[in-house]
Amino acid sequence: MTAVRAAALGGRTGAAVLGDDDIPAALALCATDPVGSVLAASRLEQAAATGLRRAGGELWGYAEDDELRGVCWAGANLVPVLATDDAAATSRALTAFAELGRTRGRRCSSLVGPAEAVLGLWSRLRGAWPLEREVRASQPSMVIAGDPAVAPDPAVRRSLPEEYDAVLPACVRMFTEEVGYSPVSGPGGPYEQRVRALIEQGRSFVRVERPAGGARRRPRVVFKAEVPAVAGGVAQVQGVWVDPERRGERLSESGMAAVVQATRADIAPTVSLYVNGYNTRAVRAYEAVGFRQVGEYATVLF
Repeated sequence: MTAVRAAALGGRTGAAVLGDDDIPAALALCATDPVGSVLAASRLEQAAATGLRRAGGELWGYAEDDELRGVCWAGANLVPVLATDDAAATSRALTAFAELGRTRGRRCSSLVGPAEAVLGLWSRLRGAWPLEREVRASQPSMVIAGDPAVAPDPAVRRSLPEEYDAVLPACVRMFTEEVGYSPVSGPGGPYEQRVRALIEQGRSFVRVERPAGGARRRPRVVFKAEVPAVAGGVAQVQGVWVDPERRGERLSESGMAAVVQATRADIAPTVSLYVNGYNTRAVRAYEAVGFRQVGEYATVLF
């Protein structure tokens, strides 16, 4: 059994909404599985600096005998993290989080994280929350902690702030293709702000080409990826996309190799991602780069 003592819980038992004083204990719990917990830990590290309110979410915790056994980051996404190998304790934690989730109501657009926790939590919440749009039950969690196995694409680099107008449409196309609806809500909307922030943080990577016809033709993003979640020495890549007209040219392999190289040099030594298990072409591409599977994620989309 892995557990982290949370003195700040003050003897509480069961699931509860925690406060800023509980963040260090929650991060210590996340550190027991840095790859599986990176989505939650990245938001908790932000909350440690700014406070939970400014970080835009709630911290849920489950304790037994004053030991923190599990946490959930409850924001735009609900991300559960469990730190126990005891099946009975895991079941109790998931039941407690489901009870809290029924009380709080659904405020998230997805439930995402390690598959056992996500699917177990959703099986307990289903019926109390609105019906899901889709369940992606098998998403290999993959990592690379060394040099890529293929040559990096020298044309893949960090996005520039002045390229926002070219990067945003590529991000929207990727999101719409992957999730099934457009994320845009107008200038200054949450998705637009996220894209701009990742560019400014140096966590947006692109291959930009200028079509034939001279300087008057608008630049075109043909490959892009982002690194939005970073915590505990792990950087998670998301939003990998290749322009449909350029697929089949192995841009994803060489592009991801460039992203891995730059990320390991400047952001975190271990690079992770998760991918839909049915997308065998993407799985093979990541394996060619040098990624190996270390676990499994799942996502419930609302």
